[in-house]
Amino acid sequence: MNADTTTNDTASQVDLESLIREPIAKGVDPILAARYAGRTACVVGSGFGGMALAMRLQSAGIQTTVIEGRDKPGGRAYFWEKEGFTFDGGPTVVTDPDCLRELWNLTGHDMEKDVELMPVMPFYRLNWPDGTNFNYSNDQADLDDEIAKLEPGDVAGYHDFLDYSAGVYEEGYVKLGHKPFLDFKSMLKAAPALAKKQAWRSVYSIISSYIKNPKLREAFSFHTLLVGGNPFKTSSIYTLIHKLEKDGGVWWTRGGTNRLIAGMIRHFERLGGTMRVGDPVVQVHTVGTRATEVETKSGFKQRFDAVASNADIMHSYRDLLSETKRGKDQAKAIKKKKFSPSLFVVHFGLDGTWPGIAHHMILFGPRYKGLLDDIYDHGVLPQDFSIYLHHPTVTDPSMAPKGQSTFYALVPVAHMGKLAVDWDEVKPILEKRILDEIGRRLIPDIHDRIVTKFSYAPKDFGTDLNAHLGSAFSLEPLLTQSAYFRAHNRDDVISNYYLVGAGTHPGAGIPGVVGSAKATAGLMLEDLVVSKEG
Repeated sequence: MNADTTTNDTASQVDLESLIREPIAKGVDPILAARYAGRTACVVGSGFGGMALAMRLQSAGIQTTVIEGRDKPGGRAYFWEKEGFTFDGGPTVVTDPDCLRELWNLTGHDMEKDVELMPVMPFYRLNWPDGTNFNYSNDQADLDDEIAKLEPGDVAGYHDFLDYSAGVYEEGYVKLGHKPFLDFKSMLKAAPALAKKQAWRSVYSIISSYIKNPKLREAFSFHTLLVGGNPFKTSSIYTLIHKLEKDGGVWWTRGGTNRLIAGMIRHFERLGGTMRVGDPVVQVHTVGTRATEVETKSGFKQRFDAVASNADIMHSYRDLLSETKRGKDQAKAIKKKKFSPSLFVVHFGLDGTWPGIAHHMILFGPRYKGLLDDIYDHGVLPQDFSIYLHHPTVTDPSMAPKGQSTFYALVPVAHMGKLAVDWDEVKPILEKRILDEIGRRLIPDIHDRIVTKFSYAPKDFGTDLNAHLGSAFSLEPLLTQSAYFRAHNRDDVISNYYLVGAGTHPGAGIPGVVGSAKATAGLMLEDLVVSKEG
């Protein structure tokens, strides 16, 4: 008996030592590893929010599995390779790189070993139909000169606006951006600070109080469109984007935004995480008020202690929880909310290079508010449009064959709930109109230079990403759909079902969804310890 006991004790000691040594080798804190030993989690979807959450959970020693339905990971950060060109699905603007570095720093690793970020300068070149150009950057002297060219008197107003933006950044991003709002009381606590910053006013309204020139008002309000918000309706809290960009810059990932996702996966797997790609989740099974098992299309089933969805918010309830009353009830409630517009994107590869075309350009149309009214309110397809032109090869020539260039042109369009058109018929028409406009303003012989092209429409967002109504950014970022009024980071009924990504707090954009991962991870880490010790 003594011999058997000694053998068992030795085996247990070896197991314990290996349990501790392995996390040290990977960078996981051994105390955390012991605290969460045996705990498991599943993240549905491998977009930026999903991968950021998975990295945080795995860094704490929770055995985490990411399940992605598409043939490649990344969610909206998908990519295509055609005739030597690499086309990114987006997002293409990387801001606040420190929020990404933090994911590696959790385990003492350097992001730079997995990802190379390249500075983009200017951040954006804005162009109007009359030929006016405006370079937007965080080089204050250059930016002041750009403002003065249009309206000398607005330089001082812009500096006052930056002070306002810094205050909003502190309240809305630093203090609240990573904090979950699970009850109305938490919203009431935040209300005085938000009221002090006049959060009920729109971005455009606030900017107009500092800046008088119409073009400059457009130049400093368009940013909300990058997260699905109408600058005439989106809360002034979103002016924090200016401070975010000023401090952190605007960056590009060498090889494409998809390489940032690839770097995140490399580190996640380095820590022991598991990826399952090309097998969509079809059901999250529950028992009572607990999620118990995840089932995929292939028939794969696995039990987990916690499940988080990075999928579209409607899909997360209506489809993944279709067997539950909670899923049906919440889907019905979400359906009543306002969703952001969709996008129409033309990807094209051209013969030739254009060092004079900036990495990011905004080609404003003849209308601003009227165009946005058509998209957000009237649900029509206007004859005019504004174009976000993405030209990555000016920064990173590896995105195209030598002597050629990769582009995409994006225009916001109403989501399919407001704009009921046959996109198969509309695609070639709108595609030609967009390319014609780029030809008129930048590349006269564009049609002769096209090597390859394809377009991506609202219908594709719905099919490929399960995006409700083909929305490109989930819920519209209105004050009445922010913080507590957004879908919560932890479900109110199913106690171990969580949300991460654009549909939950704080919202869309890379810093937004990475922030949601931080908020959601905090809840999951707290709950998994409680459930284990309980």
